[in-house]
Amino acid sequence: MGKIANKFAADLLLSPNAVLQGVASRSREKAAEFGAKYHSVSYYGSYRELADSAEIDVVYIATPHVFHFDLTMMCLENGKSVLCEKPMGMNRDQVQTMVEMARSKNLFLMEGIWTRFIPATEKMLELIEADAIGNLHSVRADFGFKGDGNLESRVYKKALGGGSLLDIGIYPIYLSLLLLGTPTDTSSMARMTETGVDGYCSMQFGYGTGVKAILESSFEAHTPIEAHIEGSKGTIKMHKRFHHAEKLSVLRDGELEEEFNIPYTGNGYLHEIEEVNNCILERASESQRLPHSLSLDLITIMDKVRKEIGLSY
Repeated sequence: MGKIANKFAADLLLSPNAVLQGVASRSREKAAEFGAKYHSVSYYGSYRELADSAEIDVVYIATPHVFHFDLTMMCLENGKSVLCEKPMGMNRDQVQTMVEMARSKNLFLMEGIWTRFIPATEKMLELIEADAIGNLHSVRADFGFKGDGNLESRVYKKALGGGSLLDIGIYPIYLSLLLLGTPTDTSSMARMTETGVDGYCSMQFGYGTGVKAILESSFEAHTPIEAHIEGSKGTIKMHKRFHHAEKLSVLRDGELEEEFNIPYTGNGYLHEIEEVNNCILERASESQRLPHSLSLDLITIMDKVRKEIGLSY
């Protein structure tokens, strides 16, 4: 069980609307250990067992990227709603198939982009809606850290969907999509690792009006992990780490005008968890804040970037 699964399970305990009914792993022993740690009612030695369980309403999938499609489809086919970690699929065809299956079964499906539900993200959107920085001119965002160089680890393994683009580049791309929509043109470059995945990816998106997004992901070096949203009246800075920021600054002519400290609850996943709970209780098949159409637009952009940098799986 990975870091994200542990953080998510810890936050699930904070929700008054959910119970950790079951945990599944390829090893019954690992499932039992994880389940005991987070007070799961049951545990299973295979994903199929969990998907078959009549006690499960919604499944959170946090496996390596390449398994998302098959596991999501298995759960949907067995009548389970799904929250699937990002990226939801390896390409647009997979995501489209997942969405069509969820709709045909009238089941809830959402990509696990927790960023969307972080309180500071909500505040940033509120400030933009209130015209705090005027018309948007550009979005600059980066996400980089110095990898350990272990080419056997998941992030470098092509067979597991490794590479900086899918793993962390998705966050800057998502932010640009949320704020600016789908770009009219993209220009991307990358440095590839010995394993054939990108260790560094740089992207510039254009939107036909002079508006730009300048984005970066890297396993080669630690970067600021900030976002700067520039408008005609000023700038909003989402402080490190911008994808789950707890601090925002509004600047005019480079000078600080206002600052917001907005903590999230737990590890930050509770806000996403409650969105899923509320949607399911309301019998909604998708989140209005993170709809299927946005996930389809996101993977379409990422497919285009992959093509530009020569990355295929």
